[in-house]
Amino acid sequence: MSTPDAPRLPWLDLLGRVSKVASSGASEDRIARLEERLGTRLPPSYRAFLHLADGWGEGTLRASDEVGWLRDLNPHVAATGSEDDGYAIPSASDEDYFVYGDEQDTVFYRPEYLPGTLLIGEFDDGVYLLNPHVTTPEEEWEAWYLAPWLPGAQRFRSFWDLMNDEFERFADHYA
Repeated sequence: MSTPDAPRLPWLDLLGRVSKVASSGASEDRIARLEERLGTRLPPSYRAFLHLADGWGEGTLRASDEVGWLRDLNPHVAATGSEDDGYAIPSASDEDYFVYGDEQDTVFYRPEYLPGTLLIGEFDDGVYLLNPHVTTPEEEWEAWYLAPWLPGAQRFRSFWDLMNDEFERFADHYA
């Protein structure tokens, strides 16, 4: 299936390494309604994923009608690290923040971004988030995994990078 302006990412191959089961994809109209509800255009790798699978993994990644801003769906998590949470975590400097991969220290993140992140799923008592405050030239949004047992947030340049990392760890764990 061809989708408008979808990047050519091998989602079927990636999902096939983990499971043969996925929900059916969302139509362009359904994705457009989600974007209208959110008031923003979604990043290309996430849009392409939704075209293939509108939700995945028994609730791990939410269906498009269950996706929403963290501040609305989980205000308690959205307040993590803020003065409203009882203590304020300082915002990371650019030097510490813009490090990805093995060199990243999850302690360095920007809690002020949390309320404006998009909640797209849950796993292992943590949440998958898309962060529109940090984008690439290709209009990808930074992706986060945030969990109570993780100091800070594990951050990725895009949803595609996050899912690749998650699936590699899954494959290593069950290999």
